[in-house]
Amino acid sequence: MNKTTGLILGTLTAAVMSSTALAETTLTISTWAGPNHGINTMVWPTWGAWIEEATEGRVKVNVVHDMGPPDSQMEIIADGIADATWIFHGYNAGRFELTKLPEFPTFEDFSSENASAAYWQTHQEYLAEAAEHRGVDVVAAGVHGPGWIFSSEQYETLDDMQGKRIRVGGGVMGDLSEALGLTGVALPPTGVYEAGSQGVIDGAMLVPEGLRSFRVAEIFPHTLKVDGGFYRGSFTIAMNPMFWDRISPEDREAIESVSGERLSRLFGYMMDTMDVRGVEFAEEQGHTFTELGAEDLEKLRGISDEMITEWADKVSDSRGVDAMAAIEFFREQLAVAAEEDSVAPLVPDELK
Repeated sequence: MNKTTGLILGTLTAAVMSSTALAETTLTISTWAGPNHGINTMVWPTWGAWIEEATEGRVKVNVVHDMGPPDSQMEIIADGIADATWIFHGYNAGRFELTKLPEFPTFEDFSSENASAAYWQTHQEYLAEAAEHRGVDVVAAGVHGPGWIFSSEQYETLDDMQGKRIRVGGGVMGDLSEALGLTGVALPPTGVYEAGSQGVIDGAMLVPEGLRSFRVAEIFPHTLKVDGGFYRGSFTIAMNPMFWDRISPEDREAIESVSGERLSRLFGYMMDTMDVRGVEFAEEQGHTFTELGAEDLEKLRGISDEMITEWADKVSDSRGVDAMAAIEFFREQLAVAAEEDSVAPLVPDELK
């Protein structure tokens, strides 16, 4: 090989390498939960692997912790500080109302994976048109597991909890605490252990995964539960729409193919897995689980029906959405989702 040929080949190689480097794009994800939470150990790594495979390595994912508190995530994405995040709607009081739809008690057991798939379909069919997420693109919807009540004393009836200081978040659980006559104490789940161990609160509304991940079983040895939960929690995974300008239409289509219902199911599957681990951990601690009795169950049904009616009237007027039709559609989709394949086989074994 002469010098001229070598120079040409070297230049071509450098150009190809430079072109490849330029073609690689990083999708920066803001995450606000602790590093051991399932969103960080299961969802982001799996979605990242799906994206990298779908785009043939042209788009890679970088997860950044502690870019801001949970209630700032919409702004972080809308302002382009990060490209994607997960949003718990209850932390944005007043901004989201339609997202309470999957949070009301159903009095039926169903997986968070199926609920998240049903929620995604309902969002696409009914909720997206109201543009509550204006400024960002919703690429998945999620529902966490059944919300139970963990406590220092054993509660067997709704009356047992009257006036008790119970941790709540936003959304339906805040409304429900008022309807049940509780003294709601607004706290993030990360603050429950400290508040409970210091006697600031008597209990907490949380999901089973919190028994382990937030060490709730160590301070609250009792749980009052009901089929389907006293409430659920609503999430979305959102992206800055300007991110699409940085990649090709083909790569956008590839990312969307591994988002939507597939990503929603992944989120729900993660919540199911974390809940199982939480219950197992609590049982090892000698935890007591009590089912709500039939009389109180009927009382709770009445409270729930009133809450749904009030919510539907409010959002139908203010958001222009047929809320009762939307919630009926959601319940129909729960049955449809249960008949479809789980996302579990698509999750790498080492992340399960």
